[in-house]
Amino acid sequence: MTSLGLYLTKKSVNRAMVSRRTGISQARLSQLSSNESTKLRADELYLIALAIDISPGEMFEEIFKELKLENE
Repeated sequence: MTSLGLYLTKKSVNRAMVSRRTGISQARLSQLSSNESTKLRADELYLIALAIDISPGEMFEEIFKELKLENE
């Protein structure tokens, strides 16, 4: 499961509702949630955050918290 998938599961998000509100297909949401090689686009993250009433910045920080600069 991806960071997005874990986040959505932790928040008990109904993915069918997210799909309806955002226009992102359920198949795409499934890929984003389960396939590590699938890249999450900024516009998708923004729409998902709006659909679940979460600050896009908060969601971004949580999903990508593993990323660090190499020289720090």
